[in-house]
Amino acid sequence: MKQKNQPGALRLNYKRTFLIGFAFFGILLLWQVYDSWCPTFLTDIFARRMYGLSSAQLKDSGAEKLLNVQWLVGIIMACDNLAALILLPIFGSLSDRTKTPIGKRMPFILTGTLVSAVAFPFIPLFFHYNRIGGMIAMMAVVLIFMMMYRNPAVALMPDITPKPLRAKANGIINIMGYFGGAFATVLGMFLVLSRYINAEDAARNLWTIELPFIIASVLMVISAFVLFFTVKENRLAEELKDEMALGETMAAVEDPINDDAPMSKANRRMLLAILCAEFLWFMADNAIGTYIGNYVIYYLRSASSATSTLIIVGGVASVVGFATAGSIADRIGRKWTISTGLAITVIALVIMCFVAPTGRTVGEHGEFAFPTLLFAVWAVKGYGMALVHNCSFPMVVELCSSKNIGKFTGYYYAASMSAQTVTPVLLGLVFRLTLAWRVLPVYATILFALSCVVFVTLVKNIKAKKLENVKGLEALGADD
Repeated sequence: MKQKNQPGALRLNYKRTFLIGFAFFGILLLWQVYDSWCPTFLTDIFARRMYGLSSAQLKDSGAEKLLNVQWLVGIIMACDNLAALILLPIFGSLSDRTKTPIGKRMPFILTGTLVSAVAFPFIPLFFHYNRIGGMIAMMAVVLIFMMMYRNPAVALMPDITPKPLRAKANGIINIMGYFGGAFATVLGMFLVLSRYINAEDAARNLWTIELPFIIASVLMVISAFVLFFTVKENRLAEELKDEMALGETMAAVEDPINDDAPMSKANRRMLLAILCAEFLWFMADNAIGTYIGNYVIYYLRSASSATSTLIIVGGVASVVGFATAGSIADRIGRKWTISTGLAITVIALVIMCFVAPTGRTVGEHGEFAFPTLLFAVWAVKGYGMALVHNCSFPMVVELCSSKNIGKFTGYYYAASMSAQTVTPVLLGLVFRLTLAWRVLPVYATILFALSCVVFVTLVKNIKAKKLENVKGLEALGADD
């Protein structure tokens, strides 16, 4: 028999939240492969076109030339993000207004997944055969249709989760996403990109770079179908009306949300401050994520498998952060949870500024041993940014009603994608001016510090009204 929630009580349905997390599993799985491999593909193919030599041939004698092509790499990566900046708010608003028998988000999720999954394996195929136009075109197709998928998939959680519970729910969603990212990273450890890049043309094995993309596509399709067959949007929206209304009365906002009136000045100030700080921390985080593969291969001169291990270490720390962020936010508020995460990240990046190549040769390809200190840096950074990402999205969608979740999700991603549009180009130009890979952590440290200052000074700490969480078997959703 189905139990009713007691008056004033809300529950987080862990089973349902876990299933919604399959959407984020697919997203981070694909993006981890994309971000880990595509910048190096672009570096190698531009080096061939501009200098007639591969990046492996340029690595020892042409470091300056390799740095010179990074601004082109940055432009291509930024063009992808520019498209996302335009498309994410559009798909978010469209999904808010969509009504179908399978829900308002599912049509976008299924279409985006299937097209992206088909196009994704063609990226390494075109790269292998030195077809730069085809490779970039496939990157564009994947990005456009992943934008169709991403916004509606992320909006699913707040669609059916009351406001005071969203920080904890977002932790579960992100943990699922990091499982996807970790799986992609493990693939990179077994199919080592640097071995492909460092090999002579005749010895380059297509399957080394093709398999991670095929496996990511297959798993992304499976995760989307798990989501489709287990999460029934329309039924859940009807069943959860009362809980969503109760959550609205407990929201952590200065002024109550009213769809029939303009957004209050206080709430608008809060939204703009969060988005401004988010823009800065995504500029920093995307810079590190985009160029860490090249940083390891070309500056530290270590095997690309070290990057995979590094990402796993950061991912494990992030999972710990996501698991604890909701409880921390309940005690000190979302503002101070995010501020703490940013401060921790700044400390980690300051240490990274002093990391240098070890100079100790290991392996048959003459690569340097990887600096052990960087693993500790990445763990601290991973934990800090988990606190940030866990609480920032719920803070944005706290400022809207259930009618505009897709639209406000679009605002959140517009800020992140605009940052990711600017930062690859800007950092690429910095590389060209300084001709120094070690500028990467310095650049990121400055931006993380600025975002912390903006967030601490401009965002108010408003706690949700006291709520009683249902616990035990009922919280697991066994009655659904």
